[in-house]
Amino acid sequence: MMEWADSLAPALATFGLAMMVVPWLDRDHVLSRQIMAAVTFAFLLRYALWRVFETLPAAGLSVHFAAGLLFLAVELTCLLAASLGLVFLSRTKNRTAEVEANQGWFASQKPPLVDVLICTYNEDQTILERTMAGATGMDYPNFRVWVLDDGRRPWLEDLAGRLGCHYLTRPDNAHAKAGNINHALGHLSALPERPDFVSILDADFVPLPQFLSRALCLFREPSVGLVQTPQHFINPDPIQTNLAVTRVWPDEQRYFFDVIMASKDAWGAAFCCGTSSVIRFDPLVRIGGFPTDSVTEDYLLTLRLKESGFTTSYLNEALTFGLAPEGLKEYITQRGRWCLGFMQIVRGRSGPFSRTSTLTFIDRLSLLDSFLGWAVVYPARILGLLLPILYLLFGLHIVETDLASTLQNYLPFFLWQMVTLGWISQGRSLPIMSDVSQVIVTPAIVKAVFIGLARPKGQKFKVTAKGGDRDLRFVEWPLLRTFGALAALNLAAIAYAFAIDVRGELLANGGVALVWSWFNLVILAITCFICVEQPRRRKAERFATDEAILVELDGQSAIYRLLDISISGAQIQGASPMPAGTRFSCTIRGREVEATVVRCLGGSFAIKFSEVLESRVSMIRMFYAGRYLKPFFGVQPTRVGRAILQRVLS
Repeated sequence: MMEWADSLAPALATFGLAMMVVPWLDRDHVLSRQIMAAVTFAFLLRYALWRVFETLPAAGLSVHFAAGLLFLAVELTCLLAASLGLVFLSRTKNRTAEVEANQGWFASQKPPLVDVLICTYNEDQTILERTMAGATGMDYPNFRVWVLDDGRRPWLEDLAGRLGCHYLTRPDNAHAKAGNINHALGHLSALPERPDFVSILDADFVPLPQFLSRALCLFREPSVGLVQTPQHFINPDPIQTNLAVTRVWPDEQRYFFDVIMASKDAWGAAFCCGTSSVIRFDPLVRIGGFPTDSVTEDYLLTLRLKESGFTTSYLNEALTFGLAPEGLKEYITQRGRWCLGFMQIVRGRSGPFSRTSTLTFIDRLSLLDSFLGWAVVYPARILGLLLPILYLLFGLHIVETDLASTLQNYLPFFLWQMVTLGWISQGRSLPIMSDVSQVIVTPAIVKAVFIGLARPKGQKFKVTAKGGDRDLRFVEWPLLRTFGALAALNLAAIAYAFAIDVRGELLANGGVALVWSWFNLVILAITCFICVEQPRRRKAERFATDEAILVELDGQSAIYRLLDISISGAQIQGASPMPAGTRFSCTIRGREVEATVVRCLGGSFAIKFSEVLESRVSMIRMFYAGRYLKPFFGVQPTRVGRAILQRVLS
């Protein structure tokens, strides 16, 4: 008992120190971040030294020593990636104050002409209609909206004209999205009135009314070539949906856009993420438009602009809302494309190891940070899932240590790192959940790493499908078989080692493998639940609200309270004054729209808004200008755990 107390003492002391120190620190203050990062690095270094000098198998020509060296090299590289991440996270930047300070300057200028480019290939009409309606309704005096249709659809040309958008298409689909934009840039360059800026919107991203007026305020310095804003989503991603954690856990991209990008910006290393960006037109044209030598042309664009003397600024404000991938297959395809594109960048002339690029040291360090995050961390995940099984089944020694020593040396580092990342990210990074989000995409990422590094040229852009019918529950069987087999192997290995072929040496030294295997089982079990796609029956996301709605029927009017609302309908508190099927007029936030009662409930009734185009446009603009779409702020870990447990037991 005393031995276990001694083993846990460093971890308990570490956790106690964190609980005393962290509440007094300001996460937006550079010194506070640097203190937390420095202490994390100290624990990391302590752990790394212990691994190198005390845990390797005996040196010699053995499989154990070779496997131990291989895993140590991978683990040390992961620790290097963690160290680089700490360097960037030690700073953060919030440009909202800069926008406010520049508003007077911007108001004194002639409003520059902005061409808003909506890139589309095969999206549904309902998705494109939202984006066009939101884009044409922005609160800015001098802009044009262009629909760049790589699907060459006559109905879309007609819809664009009805919504006040220009329409462009081209004879082929060369270079996918980048080629589509570059074709439009050539057209805009030939116009009598060339734009000063272009803004890129994916087909599913609806800008808020203030999008352009806020982003343009950051172009006061002539050296700023691009302003990127974060991507926020009106719908949950597959992890949120399939684990039933939508209300307590943010989409996986929140950690990247809210935390990492703000930190990169503080180091001058923010980069373009495609949609929701604004770019100076002339520098963009001078560098030849969007690069076409990577399927992540957006990141590469920032590097090419940097090489030409133009920087990227990041405005961390929720100014556009789009659709997260609704299916797990689309979610994984998107992440695989990002990884593939980055590997193409690494192999190209603007990569971190390029001898010809003029990128700064920080730019290269940022690229190296991303490279290690893709190329090392995800393959290490596979090793982490397999090595305990190999030890328990075949006795393969990769780490020579016992559980007590591991608790003394690894647990303090793990706890402090967990507290640091949770504190910096306000809970957007949590153990288990962060592990699950990586494991679910690991096979696709590892494949993309090898393809991108081995054959960087000739890879095709894979579009992330949005919309479609998702009314039924179904299972992603290929993924479930993979992760289910790994979970079964873990269980079989534990049973074999501790019940069937019990060995004294394993009982004495197998504690690490046992704990490791049970941790992997938790991760794999949650991952398997994600592979069961839950139905999404609503065609439009609905948000709770409490505001007045004026109902008018036959010359009579009455005020009711809204319970929730979407673009297509709403639920109203109180008994319905009319039967289902009745058409009436209502006013919400000063916008009048025709509606129909579709369902009468006990203490409320549901209505559907008119499907006439003008009514839909009005509701779209009202919806995206209202307070229904709120950015995510913080996580309560206990609520996440409770939600997952309810999902597992349901």
